[in-house]
Amino acid sequence: MILSGNEILKRMGSDIEIDPFDPSRVNPNSYNLTLHNELMVYEEVVLDMAKANRVRRITVPAEGIVLSPNQLYLARTSERTVTHNLVPQIEGRSSIGRLGLFVHVTAGFGDAGFAGYWTLEMFAVQPVRIYPHTEICQIFYHELTGQVDEYDSKYQHNRDIQPSLLFEELDPDRQNDPQLPLDFGLERSHS
Repeated sequence: MILSGNEILKRMGSDIEIDPFDPSRVNPNSYNLTLHNELMVYEEVVLDMAKANRVRRITVPAEGIVLSPNQLYLARTSERTVTHNLVPQIEGRSSIGRLGLFVHVTAGFGDAGFAGYWTLEMFAVQPVRIYPHTEICQIFYHELTGQVDEYDSKYQHNRDIQPSLLFEELDPDRQNDPQLPLDFGLERSHS
């Protein structure tokens, strides 16, 4: 069962936290989340599941930036969400989809207990100009039955765009060794 907009409002502050929250963005059965002003792109030609791939940041200016086809852009929501006793899920808004912009490749499904910003895996069918703070996707909530073991894994309490951390699963010693860097080769670009 999916929560109605009125039920989302009732559960704000208990099972649902959205920060910042704007009541005007509540829909009949979802809430619109906005796009932060940074993107991240991988710098590798071939991505490797078993290692931290180098990434570069791009600031999205107020006048927008054009996304190119055949390029994966990682982004994040401006809002931090926390969900208890429910399953959160995000989907692109229909107006965004009608421009040929996918806001998540496959990772729209969240876990009960997740706390953090949603990383968006954006992909454009054709060139499309995006703008910061656009209502880019909607979050909705599924009822959950049975005992809940809340999410507590590698993306929990993130504070930024999160590139893939799959390498931690493939090489568990890496995440436990403080001598091994996890810097992702971050570089900042303002283009």
